[in-house]
Amino acid sequence: DDEVVTESDSVIMQLVNKIILDAQAKRASDIHIEPNVGKKNVEVRYRVDGDCALYQTLPYSYRAAVVSRIKIMSNLDITVRRLPQDGKIKFKKPGGEEMELRVATIPTQGGVEDVVMRLLATAGDALPLTSMGMSERNFRELRAILDKPYGMVLVVGPTGSGKTTTLHAALHEINTPDRKIWTAEDPVEITQYGLRQVQVQSKIGFDFAAAMRAFLRADPDVIMVGEMRDFETAKTGVEASLTGHLVFSTLHTNSAPETIVRLLDMGIDPLNFADALLGILAQRLVRTLCKKCKKAYHPDQNEFNEIIQSYGEEQFLKLNIPYDDKFTLFQPKGCGICSNTGYKGRMGIHELIVASDGIKRLIQKHETVEAMRDLAMAEGMTTLLQDGIYKSIQGVTDFKQVRRVCIK
Repeated sequence: DDEVVTESDSVIMQLVNKIILDAQAKRASDIHIEPNVGKKNVEVRYRVDGDCALYQTLPYSYRAAVVSRIKIMSNLDITVRRLPQDGKIKFKKPGGEEMELRVATIPTQGGVEDVVMRLLATAGDALPLTSMGMSERNFRELRAILDKPYGMVLVVGPTGSGKTTTLHAALHEINTPDRKIWTAEDPVEITQYGLRQVQVQSKIGFDFAAAMRAFLRADPDVIMVGEMRDFETAKTGVEASLTGHLVFSTLHTNSAPETIVRLLDMGIDPLNFADALLGILAQRLVRTLCKKCKKAYHPDQNEFNEIIQSYGEEQFLKLNIPYDDKFTLFQPKGCGICSNTGYKGRMGIHELIVASDGIKRLIQKHETVEAMRDLAMAEGMTTLLQDGIYKSIQGVTDFKQVRRVCIK
């Protein structure tokens, strides 16, 4: 059908609404609308559990109308087609419940425009810390850190590794009426009764550092800042921890030991930082195998050796896992429940460095990442890769997923 439809057409309105509602039902984090040149169809892909998959194709005659409809919904200029634009959609679901989407349009080759919509977690509730999938040691050590009256706790990892979820789970543990908890976030994605939550507005100069300075004048017990983006925020955070406050924040670093060196390189005073730090939790999200259809298999000696090499021979021996006929791993199969992917949902893998006296001494000396890692491991830390491998041996995920998210 070559007839071109317009954005005011009821078919288009219903279609766009359905794309959004289906995305939420399938737990997608993003919707990608990808028009093609000529008379090729428009592809709509959803990102679910970290991977993109085709959701449906639309006739090319809907191309301009779908994009324009989304622009109208997000208050963008429908006449501007050659420049990227970004906006927000406040979407009312049939039951009256509201959801929010962040929208970005990007002009692509051939005079068409792509649209990517990020489904913002409608301020949901915090998850309990027990549901984070932590190893016994990591849970025990983190819980002990949360009982401390003051100091600094950092959760680190790339964008989309679940840092905010973990921070809120940690705050949830200590969110009691006898404590005043201030948070500065960008944006506020999880709401918790009892927390005083603030949305920062960098455009008007109200950034994380400014929010933190304001909190320090507002009788806090606990402060959470969304991210330590700069020296100013990090320095204020360290000072706040030293003056009797529990401070939580995040950084975009790859591992727990690297985070220490990154902050020292930023110019943070080593003595103050050593005093302030309680612990650093690095994390990633891995896809979990579908419980309904995952398939058990007995790996050959080569695969077992590869696991030992990746884990580290010396450390692997401590796990006391022999290679015998009973040794089983699991692999994805695919069924109706997991949309034939073999995976359903995600879980965290973690690396927790506890600021022991030994670690504090290394911080004071501005030691290398290797030195920090070696001591932390000697004191019981498992690396992200080790935690992931252990979880794949338990059959929760597989080695392939772990390798995808661990750099080393």
